[in-house]
Amino acid sequence: MKKYFQFEQLGTNYRRETIAGLTTFLSMAYILFVNPAMLSLSDIPDLPAEMRMDQGAVFVATALAAAIGTLLMGIIAKYPVALAPGMGLNAFFAFSVVLGMGVPWQTALSGVLVSGIIFIGLTLTGLREKIINAIPAELKFAVGAGIGLFITFVGFQGAGIIVTDPATLVALGDLTDGNTLLAIFGLIVTVILMVRGVNGGVFYGMVLTAIVGMITGLVNTPDAIVGSVPSLEPTFGAALTNFGDVFTLQMLVVILTFLFVDFFDTAGTLVAVANQAGLMKDNKLPRAGKALFADSAATVVGSVLGTSTTTSYVESSAGVAAGGRSGFASVVTAILFLLAIFFSPLLSVVTSAVTAPALIIVGVLMVSTLGKISWDKFEIAVPAFLTIIAMPLTYSIATGIAAGFIFYPITMMVKGRAKEIHPVMYGLFVIFILYFIFLS
Repeated sequence: MKKYFQFEQLGTNYRRETIAGLTTFLSMAYILFVNPAMLSLSDIPDLPAEMRMDQGAVFVATALAAAIGTLLMGIIAKYPVALAPGMGLNAFFAFSVVLGMGVPWQTALSGVLVSGIIFIGLTLTGLREKIINAIPAELKFAVGAGIGLFITFVGFQGAGIIVTDPATLVALGDLTDGNTLLAIFGLIVTVILMVRGVNGGVFYGMVLTAIVGMITGLVNTPDAIVGSVPSLEPTFGAALTNFGDVFTLQMLVVILTFLFVDFFDTAGTLVAVANQAGLMKDNKLPRAGKALFADSAATVVGSVLGTSTTTSYVESSAGVAAGGRSGFASVVTAILFLLAIFFSPLLSVVTSAVTAPALIIVGVLMVSTLGKISWDKFEIAVPAFLTIIAMPLTYSIATGIAAGFIFYPITMMVKGRAKEIHPVMYGLFVIFILYFIFLS
């Protein structure tokens, strides 16, 4: 095994890789509880039961998708990179597609499945580089920042810090409410942990918030910590039964959004983590095709199990900082995700007040890409700004992407930079115009 994972060449050992795998798991374990809450729309009251995914089933699907994807990444690509259902993509799935567009969650899962299959095809044919180069970097950065603002807005809503207002649409909530105060406490604690550089700060913040919630009576104390594994039956295979409903213009935009965000999230994460670990060679990522295949295969598997798009996690950098250099660290993380399925009773303590701080902090991390946008160039600033601002204001990630991708060719052509626009962008321009026509 040492030879397979190249311990000697990478200057590592079992102990270091095991610690790295554990560190990565703790850094991203919050997704096990945030994802079920997100996909079940637990923060949205008075919804028909058929719009909500079963939390127990999503919990198991999240753990299994993370375990399988991370195991594939570790064994096939041999990278210390872990995977799980992506933040941002789960928000798009739940709030934009299911809640906003009224698409049944079963059909939305079919969209995730199709995007994963397309991703596999792009990886095997080598078209991924051409598509990456077709999308301007500024729009990629804008999409990431916009999703960050959207997730933060969802977190503020879940905490009760921001509430609806008939006069101003939104307003400051009741800061004396117990659950809101609990969420604010969780946010302060999580910020302190993150500022202090504590690995797994988001996860530990959730744990401390839940404990304080139980002490104060705001969160119900679970009957047990370890329990039986919830049934996957409510979600397993739903993506296959509604496969025929994805062939509409509306779902085409949904699939493109799933594909787009996953594609660039994965590429960016892999390059960032590989750079940190010193695994890049001649500014190129070795075994990039295998890494992207592992990611896309995990999305396909996850959709069949019953969760939104599975993608590579930048939290893997915490494991690399702890010494992880090989795929064995990912194997350790995968095993821990498998063991996590026995801790489903803890779902009962993960209320919106507990998850809200995690959403807000993830949003903070995602908007860091704002500094990479050329704001001094108006033809770039306009589509980037519209992409970013439209996501939280329209409560739709797809709408934000559509707005930016429509205005980009317009501003670039008016500026006399039409030659810099890739033909793919013109195709997306037409698709998103039709998307708005369809919505109206």
